[in-house]
Parts: sequence; structure tokens; C-alpha cells
Amino acid sequence: MPHATGSFARRAGRLLRTSLFVQVLLALLLGVLVGRLWPQVGTSLQPLGDGFVRLIKAVISPLVFCVVVAGITKAGDLKSFGRIGVKALIWFEVATSVALVVGLLAGNVFTPGAGMHVDPASLDKGAVDAQTGGGKLPSAAQFILEALPNSAVGAFAENSLLQVLVLACLVGAALLHLGQQRVPQLLPLIEQAQDVVFTIVGYLMKLAPLAVFGATAHLVGQYGLGAMSTYGKLIAVCYGVALVFLVLLGFALKAVTGLSLWKFVRYTREELLLALGTGSSETVMPRMMQKLRAAGCRDDAVGLVLPTGYSFNLDGASIYLSIGTLFIAQAIGVHLSLGQQITVVLVLMLTSKGMAGVPGSAFLALSATASALGVIPATAVALLLGVDRIMDSMRVATNLLGNCVAVFAVSRWEGALDRVTAKQVLAGAAPAGRRQRTAPAPAGQEEPDGAAVAPGEK
Repeated sequence: MPHATGSFARRAGRLLRTSLFVQVLLALLLGVLVGRLWPQVGTSLQPLGDGFVRLIKAVISPLVFCVVVAGITKAGDLKSFGRIGVKALIWFEVATSVALVVGLLAGNVFTPGAGMHVDPASLDKGAVDAQTGGGKLPSAAQFILEALPNSAVGAFAENSLLQVLVLACLVGAALLHLGQQRVPQLLPLIEQAQDVVFTIVGYLMKLAPLAVFGATAHLVGQYGLGAMSTYGKLIAVCYGVALVFLVLLGFALKAVTGLSLWKFVRYTREELLLALGTGSSETVMPRMMQKLRAAGCRDDAVGLVLPTGYSFNLDGASIYLSIGTLFIAQAIGVHLSLGQQITVVLVLMLTSKGMAGVPGSAFLALSATASALGVIPATAVALLLGVDRIMDSMRVATNLLGNCVAVFAVSRWEGALDRVTAKQVLAGAAPAGRRQRTAPAPAGQEEPDGAAVAPGEK
């Protein structure tokens, strides 16, 4: 019996040392415990999560640039890259529209705000201004203009992914035009820089459990669990609709590619748990790019579709915004007609595209929607202040999985998906055929699910 206990302890210790999933899960549970028992201590731990997010953001722009440039030059066809972009935008628009409509249907059926009888005059408009910093969402023209860089250095310094994508497309096109004979050293240099960035990401991921612990303890310590009772029905509806939407995404993925979304969730369970724990999908973008490439998606498709989706394909946010709009209307006793609900969909289809990177963007989008309807006071948006942070997990998971499904679907649509490799990797086996260039795992660090390429193997 003591031998069995010792053997179990050794296995548990080995799992804790080598499995990022177990480390992050344990950190998540400890964060909830600390935030619940010692709220002031939990609130003070926010810098742990914020610091990790800052470190990850520092490598995202260089990584996206390298992956896109290398993808264009390897594909050898700029027209193919353009087709990928157009098809990605079509997929994004359809997915976002479905998310908005499903959210509105659920809001009408379950009426999460019915019976609250809130007086808008009793709400604090200044609280919304404090949350948004007095900002506003960019117009369509401004959004397009801000996607164009006015400084190569500034695009990287400001971590503007759309501007970095534009620069990468220009550099990739120039390399294709000049050819390998005129710039023989540049592409290998970019690929080597890409390997360096992936290695840095491997180092940073060792800090992930600490970041999840700090972010979770802060969330529970600051907001507590009281919002669960006050907004229980709204939370349940939003999370339930997100689950239904993910099931629909799973059917779409199976129909288009023959792949299983559930197997992909298992394959990326570490990244998904980290994104949930930190409340940010940006923290896992580098690892998701690496795993999508290892799972058979071509470099140019991954490099273009995934980063672009962070601005254009916010499925989780769309669900939250559509249900949130109906919740506010129901809470203050305003009935929205079918025509007004169609207006909600049209307005949110536009405003959701300019949300990424804007502080308090959800409240700005809701305020813009209320103004367009003309029957919901702007102050009523403050009703969602107490529950907005709790919705982060739903938004992050749905946005992230929606973008990954888009990568697979567009890759298949463009003929840029190796389905044999994808099925092997998602089943847990190492790719047996073509292997894409990925960075080897740092010494002592295991890549889960056979995603890593052996050192020196290309």
C-alpha cells in the first residue's frame, strides 16, 4: 500500500511538472480560493496577470509579421493570399451574423431582463464614461484608415495587428517580385527570427500558471460571487447560447473539413484554459498559430486568417452584445419590435468590427446601438457594468474557437489544408507526413499531443 501511494505521488508530481494544463488548472482553482477567502489580497494580485499579457503582446507583432511574410513567399502566389483574405472576410461576416441572430433569438425566448423594472434615471451615466475612458468606436472610414500604417516602427510599437499585416503583405509581395536570387539571405533570416520568437513564447509560457492565479484571484476578489445571483439568468443565457453556437461551429467544421471541434478543443486545452484564466485570447495567439500550422494548415492561411479574426470575427462578443441589448430593453420595460431588432443586428454588424483594442468597447457598442434605436436611454447601458467582467470567459473562448474554426475552414476552401496531417494531430499522434516549420520546444518542456517538431526537423 505505501508503495502504491508513493507511486501515485510520483506520477502526480511528474504530471504537475510537465503538464501546463494541470499547472494552469491548479492555478485557476487557487486563484478562486484566494479571491474568495482574502478579497483584498486577491485584488492586489492583478499585476501578475497584466504583466504576463504585456510580455505576450510584445512578441505578437514580430511573430505575425514573420509568419505572414514567410507564408506569402513559400506559397509563391500573391493572388492566392488575396483569395484567402477575401474568403476569410466572407466567413467572418457569416459567422458574426449567425452569432448575432442566435443571440437575439435566445434573448426573445428566455427574456433575461424581464421583471427587473429598472428606472434608467437611477443609473449612474458617469460609471459608463469611466469604463470607456470617454472614448468612442471608430467610424468605418476611420477604422480602414487606422489599419494603414503611417510608420513601420509605429505599427510594431503600437502593437496594431492590422497595420503589421499590411506591412507584412507588402514585404512578402516585394520578396516574391525580387525572387530568391536577388535577396537570397532575407527569407532565411525571417524564418530564423520566427524560430527565435516561438522559443521566447515557450519561455513565457512557463509563467502562465502564475498569470492565471493572479488574474483569477483579482476577478473573484474584486467582483465576488454576488453577481451570480443578481444576473444569474443573463449569465446562464449568454453561456448557454455560446455553447449552442460552438455546437453549430462544430457541425460547420465537420461539414467543411471533416474534422472534429471536440478533438481540436482537447488538442488546444492548455491554450483555452490559459485564455479563460487570463481573460485574454491574445495571450495564446502565438501558441495557437504554432498548433494550427502543426495541424496541417498552411502558413499563409494561419498568418492571415487568425490575426485578422481578432478584429473582424468576434463571435462571442456578438452574442453578448445582442443578448445584452435585449436585456437592457427588457429591464427598463421597453419592447423592441421586429424592425428595431433588425436594426440592432445591422448596427452591431458594423460596430463589432471596430471593437478590438478599444477600452470599454462593449459599452461603446451598446451605447451606439441604443442611440440608433432611439428608445433606450444611454444611461441604461450601466446595467451591465456589474456583470461585464464575468462574461469575459464566454467571449474569449467563443472568439478564439471561432477564429480557429475559420482558419481550418478557409484553409480547406483554398486548398491550403493537409487533412491527413490534421486528423493525425487532432487524434493525438505526431504528423506522419508533411511537417510545417515550427520551433522546437525548449529543453525540458514537452509539447502536448505530439504537436512539436523534433529539434532540427523542418
